[in-house]
Amino acid sequence: MGSLKVNLLTVAAVGMVLAGCQSSRLDNVSPGPAPLQPAPSGTVSQSQLPPPGGANQFPTAPTTGTPATGAQGNTQVAAVPPENAPDLTAGSVAGVWNASMGGQSCKIATPQTKFGQGYRAGPLRCPGELANLSSWAVSGKQLTLYDAAGGTVAKLYSSGQSSFDGQTSGGQALRLSR
Repeated sequence: MGSLKVNLLTVAAVGMVLAGCQSSRLDNVSPGPAPLQPAPSGTVSQSQLPPPGGANQFPTAPTTGTPATGAQGNTQVAAVPPENAPDLTAGSVAGVWNASMGGQSCKIATPQTKFGQGYRAGPLRCPGELANLSSWAVSGKQLTLYDAAGGTVAKLYSSGQSSFDGQTSGGQALRLSR
């Protein structure tokens, strides 16, 4: 009979534990929001994306003249830096330059303040394409001037101790000197 008492006590204990798991605390809990309806789906189409940046941003190469100088009318405009042109550094370009383009002149400031694709540039009362000048950068022998959108305004090379020669993206001869 002793073991029956133990079994009855065990069953009573288990019953009380199970009864303690039930609670009226959870009787007032709402079941939660109703499930969302699936969104209608349209048809998926596939096509080629246009090239980045839209149309080609580079001017077409001249088709007349010698490969190194691309003749345009009576004016010789350098298209490629000569082999003997020195490699450029930001320090060799920094400063204020006198710009001559198509019979007009202005000044261009080229401080070594990081900006855009290289350094900030400031046209000082410059005409035409140079009025949009915003930054500059050097790469090897080439000095490139950029507009605010990152488009090329002009490419030049060192043609002496204090001068650069080249052309604008529109094909006009451009010379910078001090």
